[in-house]
Amino acid sequence: MRSRTEAARSSQQSRFTGTKVAANARMTHAQIRRHCAIDASLGDLLQQAMEQLSLSARAYDRILKVARTIADLAGVERIEAQHLLEAIQYRSLDRTLFY
Repeated sequence: MRSRTEAARSSQQSRFTGTKVAANARMTHAQIRRHCAIDASLGDLLQQAMEQLSLSARAYDRILKVARTIADLAGVERIEAQHLLEAIQYRSLDRTLFY
């Protein structure tokens, strides 16, 4: 697990070279659009989850940031359905526990 985490951090550092951002959690809106691009089918999936869970636009960005981190841990370049679903699951757990 340590090696996966170190590899993910390294990937994030190289992604944000030359910016003030050091990690996915600190991405700006423009960086989210650039580094967390998803295809139409994943966009539809996320939109459906947003509606069912009554999530805000802020939650949309947070889910994408978490999905990007999960993809980094998996060592892949693009966010895939499994990464997005895992991030949505974490967000739904957060809402269940704290609201």
